[in-house]
Amino acid sequence: MKILVVEDDPGLNRGISFALLQEGYETVTAAAKQEGWNLFLHEQPDAVLLDLNLPDGDGIDLCRQIRSHSDTPILMLTARDMETDEIMGLKSGADDYITKPFSISILKLRLEKALKNHTSESDTNKNPANTQLCSGTVRLNVKTARAFLNETELELSLTEFRLLRYFLENKNQVLLKEQILQHIWDHDSNFVEENTLSVNISRLRRKIGNNHIKTIYGMGYLWEET
Repeated sequence: MKILVVEDDPGLNRGISFALLQEGYETVTAAAKQEGWNLFLHEQPDAVLLDLNLPDGDGIDLCRQIRSHSDTPILMLTARDMETDEIMGLKSGADDYITKPFSISILKLRLEKALKNHTSESDTNKNPANTQLCSGTVRLNVKTARAFLNETELELSLTEFRLLRYFLENKNQVLLKEQILQHIWDHDSNFVEENTLSVNISRLRRKIGNNHIKTIYGMGYLWEET
């Protein structure tokens, strides 16, 4: 698979490219917005790793530009770690948002998952009925990565969106804490404190209400269909 790396830091650009080459990926690299756009059109990569701070423009603009032409997975790489920046990045069409500094191992796992999700969603899109997940007044569109409560769009972080999707795919089933950590944080679950899950569950509850997500003490959580 071919990965386009758009990163203006020469050392990081080379490091990412080398690591991906070691994993069997083909890479093409750019150090600026316009160069990245030209390479995207010419090379037609399978995924894009995109820095937000580029010398000739904002990576969010390039993300929107790519998304208007393609559903190619885009992973944003940035030093901006505010939640508002993450929301803006996801709203512009990014599939994932990774803050610097980051581990190359985690980057590889996130990229692998984005590619798998893209393949899975491509299969889902063949059956439009599967693009919508609904429960009561909560609706999630898998294809556009948008969620709604009473037709009002929810402002969700990437983690909150993944949690909501996982719950809606497993309504009325008890999900163990370990299951959720494994699914949401991939193989990094061993390095994620259990408190991280409870914090994200609390944030999601505040946005959708307390009626759906039930705590099953000593086990995990359950999305109760109403």
